[in-house]
Amino acid sequence: MNGFQSFATMALASLALSGCTAMTPPVDVTRFHNAQAAPIVPGSVVIKANVTDEGDSRSIEYATYSAALLRELQRVGFSEARDGGANSEYVVRYTIERAQISAGGSRSPVSVGVGGSTGSYGSGVGLGIGINLGGKPKDKIATELSVRIAKRTNGNVVWEGRASVEAKQGSPAAQPGLAAAKLAEALFKDFPGESGATIRVP
Repeated sequence: MNGFQSFATMALASLALSGCTAMTPPVDVTRFHNAQAAPIVPGSVVIKANVTDEGDSRSIEYATYSAALLRELQRVGFSEARDGGANSEYVVRYTIERAQISAGGSRSPVSVGVGGSTGSYGSGVGLGIGINLGGKPKDKIATELSVRIAKRTNGNVVWEGRASVEAKQGSPAAQPGLAAAKLAEALFKDFPGESGATIRVP
């Protein structure tokens, strides 16, 4: 855990720097919750990635996304659980999916070491990927972040959201560090957000 925390510290520093070096495309965000009837009371959280590859070579990528999520969760009132998170009030699970979109519109997955599935999502409404057909289209990298916040005591999901962004392949905005910061920030903008609505965050 100490090694992971050191990675997270480096990731946070990287996020702060990357935000100053490149402009990022807008992010499409959808959230689902029942906060109007049952308000979400912030508490302590532990963040876990749904991973399929736990190799050391991917530790920094895990830490980058975990650090970005923790920063935004703290901004909206949650706190980081201590002692490994065994007694946290909430468990936050996330999944990252990346895909390369060719000029012709075909998609192929890009491994980032973060995979798996968060299960069913909201009403099942997916987020479409738009292709810019003007000019000379280039390949893009589409990155999607899915997050669920559940109570530890009973496993009930109190909030879930999904954010996606596209960036030209090779551009700074296509890199995991900058994408993590942008996606997490957009996902928790005006938390908990309007349930069931898809918005575009600049």
